[in-house]
Amino acid sequence: MSAQMALRPVQPDELPRLFDMLRSFYAEERIPLDEGRVRRGLDQLLADPALGALLFAEVDSACVGYLILGWCFSIEQGGRHVLVDELYLAPEARGRGLGTAMLAAACDWARGQGAAVARLEVNHHNPRARTLYLRNGFRDDQRDILTRVLEGESA
Repeated sequence: MSAQMALRPVQPDELPRLFDMLRSFYAEERIPLDEGRVRRGLDQLLADPALGALLFAEVDSACVGYLILGWCFSIEQGGRHVLVDELYLAPEARGRGLGTAMLAAACDWARGQGAAVARLEVNHHNPRARTLYLRNGFRDDQRDILTRVLEGESA
């Protein structure tokens, strides 16, 4: 049985708390962390809620994780759709149905704002997360995400 979970917006003064969890997530997922770049993204999201949502997940008023949602656009996806950019649960909060609850909340949030599609990324080395996502209605599009960092490139 899952514990009762609530999502609430992250406040600007709570960024240090978020960064503690974010560092754990990036280390666990083997994602290089550029704190300056991530901070710029978080600041933009906090300043403009039209870009998405930055949420803490809480159980009994204790913060157990976070969820970051962002708006994207693709004609293939029918236009505007949501990206579940990051979903993190502290290790001690896993296995209690909270990941499923966070995904459901993310999809409800997006649906409530007119999105017909939610997308996410999962690392190849994380079969547990992949299983969670597939079990909750996400499908494997059999594609890879390719990235090119444009900062510092001359035009």
